[in-house]
Amino acid sequence: MPLFDYSLLLSGKYHLMMVGGLLLSLQLLAVSLVLALPLALVVALLRLAPVAPLRWAGFAFVEGMRNVPLLAHMLFWYFGAPELLPEAAKQWLYDSGHAEAAAAVVALSLYTAAFMAEDIRSGIRAVPTVQMEAGRALGLGFLATMRRVVLPQALRVTVPPLISQALNLWKNTSIATVIGVAELMYQAAKVESATFRSIEAFAFASAAYLTVSLLITGLASWYHHRYPVRTVG
Repeated sequence: MPLFDYSLLLSGKYHLMMVGGLLLSLQLLAVSLVLALPLALVVALLRLAPVAPLRWAGFAFVEGMRNVPLLAHMLFWYFGAPELLPEAAKQWLYDSGHAEAAAAVVALSLYTAAFMAEDIRSGIRAVPTVQMEAGRALGLGFLATMRRVVLPQALRVTVPPLISQALNLWKNTSIATVIGVAELMYQAAKVESATFRSIEAFAFASAAYLTVSLLITGLASWYHHRYPVRTVG
């Protein structure tokens, strides 16, 4: 038996299992990212709101999410949260066959949004306060000033750290294996159990994670050179 069997990775049912796991991991990344970004923006605005209870709500969300391990979030949304649903809704969720993926998406989205919210808040705070004051002086409300004056200026500062958070999200998709989501690490473990070829199975997974991570890192580098951060005046 060869030390490293390339055929296991390049063709056959085990190759299809690994590719299927990779595609599901990419889907988890895409869906969670699409949900996390708008939620992060809302939380960032709550953190900067002129009303104290709104700021407290944003603070509670960020600290509550960031200070609990993602693994605990994942287990809660799969084992705990469904028990709070009405019996009919809980039964529909489990019968649908998507309970694991849904729990993973919710956990990943909320967890990532907490970190992204702080990046967005930092970008907004990098814009001089006179910009907000100028918008308010023109008769714009808080949200209108944010949308038309502050956020367009903060975008250039905010995008690079958000890309970095997308990289963290991609790597965090691997934790979904603990609740039975058939993503890349889950399929790698199944292939290893079926073939006892751990080197090949986890080499494929490692190469896939590395490739996508390098693509995201390359995107961040391109953006940095194409749109260098400038001091907002």
